[in-house]
Amino acid sequence: MTLFQIVALYVALNLLIAPFLMFRVGGQRIAKKVNLGDGGDPILFARIRAHGNFTENAPLLLIGLLALAMVSNVHSFAIVPIVLHGFGLAITLGRIAHAFGMSEKGKSGKGRFIGTILTMLSYVGMAGTILFLIVAA
Repeated sequence: MTLFQIVALYVALNLLIAPFLMFRVGGQRIAKKVNLGDGGDPILFARIRAHGNFTENAPLLLIGLLALAMVSNVHSFAIVPIVLHGFGLAITLGRIAHAFGMSEKGKSGKGRFIGTILTMLSYVGMAGTILFLIVAA
């Protein structure tokens, strides 16, 4: 697998997470007959925020993964594919854990915490690796 195929794999997986979260919001909207907003329903509000948090973080994380592959591809310091897989898995599993951890009212425990940690480590780890590759080139 090339570096860009690895990136494409995690983009595809995250593309599948987005409609799943959308369907969870839509299903709750239908159940509660709420067309716009959250209608004061705490479960709908939590699902809206879970989807919103995904859309706020996943694109930037995946751009970071792509940038890492691009910078590695042009410089003599080639990133081992396992590094990209590590970040890709952390991003994907982090987004899943976070979404489930916060998608129901009162459930902001382990899943949300694990998702937040994996997300933050991905941000900082990829940024550090990209900066290292740029400076060391």
